[in-house]
Amino acid sequence: MAGKETAFTAQVDAAFCAWRPDVASSINAAVAQDATLKSLFSSISALVTDLRTRLDKAEAAAEGPATKKRKLNGNEGNENGNGLPDRSQGVLSETMEADWPSASPIETSFTVPQRKKFLLQISRKKSEGIRALNAGTGQTEFGIRWKDIEHIVCLPVPEKAQATYNFCVFPRYGDGVISPPENVPVHEPMVWTVPEVKAKDTTEKPNYRQNMIDDMKAAGGHVIEPDAAEFESQVQQAYRKGEKSYHVKAFRGSKDGFLFFLPTGIVWAFKKPLYFFSFPIVTSISYISVLQRTFNLNITTQTTLDPLNTQTQEFEFSMIDQADFAGIDAYIKRHRLQDASMAEERRAKKLNINGVKSEKDATSGDGERESELEKATREVEGKGEAGDDDGEDEEDDENFDPGSEGESEGSGTSDEEDDELAVGDRQAIDVEGKEDDDE
Repeated sequence: MAGKETAFTAQVDAAFCAWRPDVASSINAAVAQDATLKSLFSSISALVTDLRTRLDKAEAAAEGPATKKRKLNGNEGNENGNGLPDRSQGVLSETMEADWPSASPIETSFTVPQRKKFLLQISRKKSEGIRALNAGTGQTEFGIRWKDIEHIVCLPVPEKAQATYNFCVFPRYGDGVISPPENVPVHEPMVWTVPEVKAKDTTEKPNYRQNMIDDMKAAGGHVIEPDAAEFESQVQQAYRKGEKSYHVKAFRGSKDGFLFFLPTGIVWAFKKPLYFFSFPIVTSISYISVLQRTFNLNITTQTTLDPLNTQTQEFEFSMIDQADFAGIDAYIKRHRLQDASMAEERRAKKLNINGVKSEKDATSGDGERESELEKATREVEGKGEAGDDDGEDEEDDENFDPGSEGESEGSGTSDEEDDELAVGDRQAIDVEGKEDDDE
C-alpha cells in the first residue's frame, strides 16, 4: 500500500509540482479525504504530463538547433551555452546551472527577455540570484546573480481587467540609459507577471507576489513599489475604476508605454527597451510642446557614470495627459529634478561624497522657484499677448543701430559690452581730435 501511495504522489508531483505546487497539494489533500478520487486524479496527472512533454518537444523543434538560439545579452563571443555572459572565468555559469534546493520553481509568464513561460527561481542565498528554467529540460535559460542586480521594481499592470503585477529586474548597466564600460558584458532586464491575490483568498491561493518580495528581501534585495505620496494619476482609468493608479500613458516615438514615478527614479515600461531613470543619473527634466490637452516630458541624463564625462543625452516622452500636470510637476520639484545645477549633488549623494547638503537643506526653497511646467504654461498663455507687441518689435528693428563697422548682426554682444565699446570709440575720437589740434 505504501508503494502505491508513493507512486501516486510521484505521478502528481511530476505533473504539477514544478509549475503548480498548489494544485499538487490540493490533489493529495482531496485523495487523503476520499480515496475513490485517486484513479481520476491519476488519469489527469498522466494526461497533463503527456501534454507538457509534447508541448516542450514542439517548442524545441520550433526554436531549431541550440546554435541558432537568439542571444539574450547581445555580447557575442563572450557567452556560455545558455546565452549568459560568462563573467569571472565561468563562476556565473556554475552558479546559474547548479542546483538551488532552497528555491522552489514556479511557472511564470515572462515578457522580457523572452515572451514565454518558464520556471522562475528566486534564491534566498546571496551567492545565487534569480533565474528562469526550461520547464521541460530543467536547464537554465537566463538569470542574474544578486551581486549583478541594480534595481528591482514591482508595478501594477495598467489597462487590465484583472489586477496583475509585473516584476522588473534591472541588472547593473542594464537600465537602458547608462552605457557600460568597455568590454563589460551586460544582462538584459527581466520582466515577469504575477496575478494579484485578494485578501480574502490568501488562505486558498498562494500570494506569489508577496512571497517573491519576501524571498528577495531575505537575499538582501530591495523591491521598489509605487507610493501615492510620490505620485498618483488623476486620469480616470478604463479598467478597475476606483482603484489608485500610479502611471501615466505616453509615447516614445511611435511606441506606447507607461511612465511610473517612483521614490528612487522614473521607470518606462513594459515594452523593450525598458528605462530606469534613477535620480543620480538625471541631469534635468523639462516640459516641451505644452498644449491644451497634452504635453511632452524631456529627460536629460548622463551617458556614463564617469564623473569626468560631461556628455548628456535626451529622452522625450510625448502625449502625456494634462490632468497629470500638477502631480508630475510636484514630483519633479520635490526631488529637484528640474534644476540641472543639482545634478552634481544628486550624484554626490549616490557616491556618498562629503559636503553634501542635508535633506532639509536640499528641499528648502522649492516653493520659491518657479517650475519648468509653470514657465511653459505661462509662455503658452502669453502667446496671445505676444502678438500685441509685434508692432513695437518691428519699430525697434527699424530703429536698430548696428553700431560700428565690422560688428556682425545678432552677434549676441550684451548692452554692457556695447556701452564699453561706445565709450572706447568716444575716447578714440577725442584722442584723434587732440592730435589734430596739436598739429
